Amino acid sequence: MAGGMFELRRDEITGWWVAIVVDRTYDRSRFARPAEVIHQAGVCRNCGDPAGGGVRRWIVKPNAFSVAGTEREAREAPTIGSGRQPGLGLVADLGSWGTILAPPEEHRPFAHAPSGVVGEMLRVARDTLAESRDAGATDYFQVVGNHGRQAGAFTNHLCFDTYDLPQIPHRIGEELGGAARYLIREGSCPFCRLVRDEVTTRDRLVFEDAASVAFAPFASRSAFEIWVVPRHHEADFGRATDAQLTSAAETLQKVLRLLDALDGPAYNLVLHTAPLRERVDETYHWHWEIHPRLREIGGLELGTGLPVNPISPEAAVEELLTAAGIRPATPDWDGPRR
Repeated sequence: MAGGMFELRRDEITGWWVAIVVDRTYDRSRFARPAEVIHQAGVCRNCGDPAGGGVRRWIVKPNAFSVAGTEREAREAPTIGSGRQPGLGLVADLGSWGTILAPPEEHRPFAHAPSGVVGEMLRVARDTLAESRDAGATDYFQVVGNHGRQAGAFTNHLCFDTYDLPQIPHRIGEELGGAARYLIREGSCPFCRLVRDEVTTRDRLVFEDAASVAFAPFASRSAFEIWVVPRHHEADFGRATDAQLTSAAETLQKVLRLLDALDGPAYNLVLHTAPLRERVDETYHWHWEIHPRLREIGGLELGTGLPVNPISPEAAVEELLTAAGIRPATPDWDGPRR
């Protein structure tokens, strides 16, 4: 079936809409797109710089962000005075771009790296975020994992990119506002409600253990998108316990291994956490999002800002679990679904 019927679904937290194709027969060949290997000449720089034998942290570029404001503000600022003008929204260079590197020679993807290495990378990310919060100089700390050329990776070395930002990103801002409105309206954290609902209905549930739940969100913006959300309510990833990080690392690896059914595609792994200088303890809930890079953005998306997802999250979860030899009703796969 060629198909092309769109079902418009609304994200209950942000209020944003997505268009999901619901009348097209699943064709694995449309989604089996292996990650492209990064071809590097000579020795991998990340294996030796910075020196060390374990998980290492490196600031690639300090003061990486200059806030220019609008084009008019940026153009007029030099005529008002020397340097950037805070009154116009122009500030000094701030923040940083850094990386958290796996040990030397660790070029396996996140899903297949040693669990101890992955857990330590999450702990370093947590501690770095907490340090940035204590410094009080920036507004948001973003952690990103890029796998494969299609996802923007520049190296095969296992790593996280970190961005210490002087602004709260739009997506996070929408989640913050939507979560606060949801709490006022419903009396509970929307992410906690999502966890309870997904575990109960199981239509989009991928995996659960005592500390974490993985599911495809109802209004998935990308094909085979999966979230990993801790059961324990906590806004700030910088306050996650070692036990919670261990569970998150194990769950992320289990879920990413399921993507091998799509020939190991490129993906972006992103952390959403509380802003650095705002207290949103009651309303927000840190979580990881996995976005496989399985298709190019089309004109409809560029023209409208409406994400188009060519497979429903329910069908995506069924395909992943079926390909792994696990039906959605099966009680366990490589670990308990409690």
